[in-house]
Amino acid sequence: MIVQRVVLNSRPGKNGNPVAENFRIEEVNLSDNINEGQVQVRTLYLSVDPYMRCRMNEDTGTDYIRAWQLSQVVDGGGIGIVEESKNINFTKGDFVISFNWPWQTKVILDGKSLEKVDPQLVDGNLSYFLGAIGMPGLTSLIGIQEKGHITAGSNQTMVVSGAAGACGSLAGQIGHLMGCSRVVGICGTQEKCLFLTSELGFDAAVNYKKGNVAEQLRELCPAGVDVYFDNVGGDISDAVISQMNQNSHIILCGQISQYNKDVPYPPPLPPAVEAIQKERNITRERFLVLNHKDKFESGILQLSQWFKEGKLKIKETVINGLENMGAAFQSMMTGGNIGKQIVCISEETSV
Repeated sequence: MIVQRVVLNSRPGKNGNPVAENFRIEEVNLSDNINEGQVQVRTLYLSVDPYMRCRMNEDTGTDYIRAWQLSQVVDGGGIGIVEESKNINFTKGDFVISFNWPWQTKVILDGKSLEKVDPQLVDGNLSYFLGAIGMPGLTSLIGIQEKGHITAGSNQTMVVSGAAGACGSLAGQIGHLMGCSRVVGICGTQEKCLFLTSELGFDAAVNYKKGNVAEQLRELCPAGVDVYFDNVGGDISDAVISQMNQNSHIILCGQISQYNKDVPYPPPLPPAVEAIQKERNITRERFLVLNHKDKFESGILQLSQWFKEGKLKIKETVINGLENMGAAFQSMMTGGNIGKQIVCISEETSV
């Protein structure tokens, strides 16, 4: 059987910006036979995420993320439907998810790498398992629970950078749900600012491309900042940190402004900002959601419940077609998405 797949065509270089041409699509033959323990699946949705930028380098700089290999199939978060199974845990028609799903229209996978998902948790919106009711949702929820130190009723102000992205758009809403009295988002367009305040319930939003971020924050956070959900790093974070209160907390989710630079993670703060952090006893610890797998099950149920109750609004930017994976990745890295960036490979959910 002939299938299409996406392979890594070239590397952007440690300090380069990724482009669609770093990927190429090709046709390969998929075996007609599957072995014991394996399943053949048809891909429905694939995820593109900021962390993948380091997988484009020869060395990812971390021990828990593998680099993609040149001319080899690219992989990441994916969801699909089982078409044939020789694994006792899966039957034809099951919906399954994996975080190492090859960017391929159909694929034969070891059942051990797959997890069955229940469409009822997402009211049939299967792609949500790659976003709000999946890893980005868990990252936001567990990050806030573990590192945010929010106490309901104590008038805390939360600031979220990258606020219109996959994690940021959820983090602000979760901050409110857990008791923050004020949530301010930072993003890069007026459209995104309006989306945050009119649809997601943020109290205010700052467009960092217009005007002085520090001045706008001073105005919008008169009582200072108690919790900072940091998706971007760089100058924006420096401006937020300088307005944080004594004994406040940074949730270090991502540093997208630094991903195209060869710097350690988390990147060091400039000396003046580091001095403020130490002086005010602001916590800034690396947060890895994979270290909290014991909270995944309860976290997914909580996110699903909030979604079903209408308390957690979910936004996606969907691009269609495997041939557009590279374009979707480039767009996501430059802020072209609102909410989670998803690529739809097939919408046919029956076998």
